[in-house]
Amino acid sequence: MTFYPTDRLALFIDGANLYSAAKGLGFDIDYRKLLDEFRKRGVLVRAYYYTALVEDQEYSPIRPLVDWLDYNGFRLVTKPAREFTDSQGRKRWRGDMDVEIAVDMMEMSAHADHMVLFSGDGDFRVLVEAVQRRGARVTVVSTVKSQPPMASDDLRRQSDSFIDLADLADLIGRPSRLPRFIQESRVGADRDAPDA
Repeated sequence: MTFYPTDRLALFIDGANLYSAAKGLGFDIDYRKLLDEFRKRGVLVRAYYYTALVEDQEYSPIRPLVDWLDYNGFRLVTKPAREFTDSQGRKRWRGDMDVEIAVDMMEMSAHADHMVLFSGDGDFRVLVEAVQRRGARVTVVSTVKSQPPMASDDLRRQSDSFIDLADLADLIGRPSRLPRFIQESRVGADRDAPDA
C-alpha cells in the first residue's frame, strides 16, 4: 500500500500481539525507530499502545517500556490484567484490549486517512471493515513468516494492505535480547545452515 505524504496516520499497537510476533521473528521492536519510520510515511496524528498490566506485582518487566512510551510520543492505553487458573491449576493472567482498540479506531476514523493496525488477530476483521466504510484505509502489520504465523488470513484479506513485520525488521528492530549463549548457538546454526 502506498503511504501518501499528506496522509493523516494513526497507529494502533496491540502490545502483546506485536511482542509475540517480533519474538517469533527473533528481534525486538525499537519504538523510537517505529515512530520515526511512520512519521516519514505521512502526518502522524496519534500512536496508541495497548497493554494490560498486573497491578499487584512489586516489579513488572513491562513497566520500564510502558513508562518510556508514555513520555515519548505514544498514547498509552492500559487496564488491569485479570488473574485466572488454567485447566492444569496454574495461575495465569488475561488482559484483552480488543474493545479499547476498536473504540479508538472508530473514533479516530473521523480524524485520520490511514490507520495502521499492529496486530494479526482475526477478531479485528469486522472492525477493519467498519473503519473502511467510514472512508479510512487500513494497513495491517503482523507476520506470516513466524512459526506459527501470527496474522489471520481473514484480517489480511480485509485490510487494504498487509505489511509483514519481518520486512520492517531492519527499519524498526534491534537484535533480540536473548541470553548470550542462545544468540551464539543461533549464529553457529545459521553459519552451518545450507544456502537456500
